[in-house]
Amino acid sequence: MSREELTKIILPEDKLPKFWYNVQADMPNPLAPGLNPQTKQPLTPADLEPIFARELILQEVSTERYIEIPSEVRELYKQYRPAPLFRAHRLEKALDTPCRIYYKYEGVSPVGSHKLNSALPQVFYNKIQGIKRITTETGAGQWGTALSLACKHFDVEAMIYMVRVSYNQKPYRRSIMELYGGKCVSSPSPLTKAGRDVLENYPDTPGTLAIAISEAVEDAISRDDTNYSLGSVLNHVCLHQTIIGQEVKLQMEMVDDYPDIVIGCCGGGSNFAGIALPFIPDKLAGSKVRLLGVEPAACPTMTKGVFAYDYGDVVGYTPMLKMYTLGHDFTPSGIHAGGLRYHGESPLVSQLYHDKLFEATAVKQNAAFAAAMLFAQNEGIVPAPESAHAICAAVDEALKAKEEGVTKTIVFNLSGHGHLDLYSYDRYLSGETEDIEFSCEDLEISLKTLPQV
Repeated sequence: MSREELTKIILPEDKLPKFWYNVQADMPNPLAPGLNPQTKQPLTPADLEPIFARELILQEVSTERYIEIPSEVRELYKQYRPAPLFRAHRLEKALDTPCRIYYKYEGVSPVGSHKLNSALPQVFYNKIQGIKRITTETGAGQWGTALSLACKHFDVEAMIYMVRVSYNQKPYRRSIMELYGGKCVSSPSPLTKAGRDVLENYPDTPGTLAIAISEAVEDAISRDDTNYSLGSVLNHVCLHQTIIGQEVKLQMEMVDDYPDIVIGCCGGGSNFAGIALPFIPDKLAGSKVRLLGVEPAACPTMTKGVFAYDYGDVVGYTPMLKMYTLGHDFTPSGIHAGGLRYHGESPLVSQLYHDKLFEATAVKQNAAFAAAMLFAQNEGIVPAPESAHAICAAVDEALKAKEEGVTKTIVFNLSGHGHLDLYSYDRYLSGETEDIEFSCEDLEISLKTLPQV
């Protein structure tokens, strides 16, 4: 069957990738080393062992091109992978565009997003090391949900600090975390010194991922049976997500097509890295494929941030990483795309962006929701607000190609469904969604506390 006739492209289960792709093997410029927050010297494995599983530390610094996926993890992947790639025929018709638009649908996972791709191996590696309990932070709640389920699969306790604004906006996210057996609290919380300090100084704060990370790391450090787990940003998380892009490449081969543009929304960088990084070797070999990361105008880390060393959390517990950042003290507005409200960008994604191997753009909330509505009414899937940013860019690119009279193949990552984000759609439909932009004045203030390296 031709690509013009196909709507759903299913990769056979026996084609499920057996390895994750590690872009560090192919980067033209290696990453700047992470720094110990106390000594400001390059990190050693011993610096990370108090909170991370040893195998994840090895993956963090590995330059091997392919890293084998454990059989135990692949078996759990098979519940929802390979994930389908859809041809968006109805969306194409609605836009009256000559472009071919495809979307990789990660919402088929049990937790409704791509986050399980990394939660499963992270918990597995902690389990075999004897860890009994894992702490983490979550923004919109998709990572916390994924970690809760992964912990249940491996009989590990999950403790989740959820950013206050999302904790209040998305109550059913925390309900599902607890249904899976995790414990979820609003951050900042009275359970940690980091949380208590923020509550004392800023009692009305909406919370940030940086605050929640501080709480989760502090909790992990305080107990010998506990490690910390992160759902984005770090190299090993991006590594695990590359199963997405590897599947996309195989699925495109099945219909004899290849993308001109690959798009993903960008917060900490995990789902964009997942779909885009497997195309980096193609770009380095001369391919003209464009890779496009899409971030919210209210938290434009790459499009307005600086490339510098910064902490991943508000207190300074975490290593200093060289990345595009808005400053670890930055408090983004309470936009509905809670998974994109992070001050920093993955060091891997940041370096590749700095090397001009992909592009970035920022979109406003109302434009993102308008694109999400158009997509839902034509393709039938309600997208998560985060994924709506990728849809918005895909629509813009398709309309631009139409104006130019050219045909392009566009692929975007629909990283999760929005069934638990209906509060945000209600606000959009009632005209209550604000378009908030990040100003130069905001940046100047937030960068004052960058660490001096």
